[in-house]
Amino acid sequence: MQISLNNHFEDAVLNLLKNTLMPVKKLKAFLDGANVKYTTLVHSSAFTSQDIAASAHISGKEFAKTVMIKINGEMAMAVLPASYHIDFDDLKKIFGTKNVTLATEPEFKDRFPDCELGAMPPFGNLYGMVVYVAEMLTKNREIAFNAGTHTELIRLSYSDYEQLVKPWVLKFSWKIVSLPADPMERWDDEYRSN
Repeated sequence: MQISLNNHFEDAVLNLLKNTLMPVKKLKAFLDGANVKYTTLVHSSAFTSQDIAASAHISGKEFAKTVMIKINGEMAMAVLPASYHIDFDDLKKIFGTKNVTLATEPEFKDRFPDCELGAMPPFGNLYGMVVYVAEMLTKNREIAFNAGTHTELIRLSYSDYEQLVKPWVLKFSWKIVSLPADPMERWDDEYRSN
């Protein structure tokens, strides 16, 4: 027996599949072309980096969030653990300018036409921009990050990520102190090691 769906429903399903699979497909093709081992994780829809990490059962220090910044008007990616914040004063000192700001969504949304807004993977090299990685992220054996959607992540070794992206590693982040009851953060171990 064949079930026939009306055209509107079929179009909606095809658009949904296209919009959620295309960013992941592009990124996977890039990773496959580089012979990199990775895993894909599907999770319930989440929008903040801490919520995504919790939804996917990943430590906030291992989830690499992508934050769009502007340095003297030039767009760049800052990549740091979900459990950290950017220290803009440090970035201003590093770059020797007072003009380092958070980019607004309208300023960067058109640069990532194949990604859901706010779910850009930390691969600025695929989008023609410089990537700055917080030193703390480099301490992880593996990292996970948005794969272009709010429901799918990719996990790979940090060393493979660094080899593919060739980011500038800088010290520009500070830790969000979490409550000891937060098992995803392993608060006691992390807090004592900083």
